[in-house]
Amino acid sequence: MEVKIGVQHSPREIVLESGESAEEVERAVGDALAGKTQLLSLSDDKGRKVLVPSDRIAYVEIGEPAVRRVGFGAL
Repeated sequence: MEVKIGVQHSPREIVLESGESAEEVERAVGDALAGKTQLLSLSDDKGRKVLVPSDRIAYVEIGEPAVRRVGFGAL
């Protein structure tokens, strides 16, 4: 699952591949935005943990990973 997190006052977004389902990520984001936790905590496929302060989250985009195309095929 690809997750993009926009952080306030930061020109770049955080992009990670998570092994969690869309529902689990949505629940974690919802808890962080509702004030139940002060940090949004997500783990990526490589075992790294990403922590974002809840009050700095601008947006979260949850989607399937894009398949990379290789070659010179027609568009």
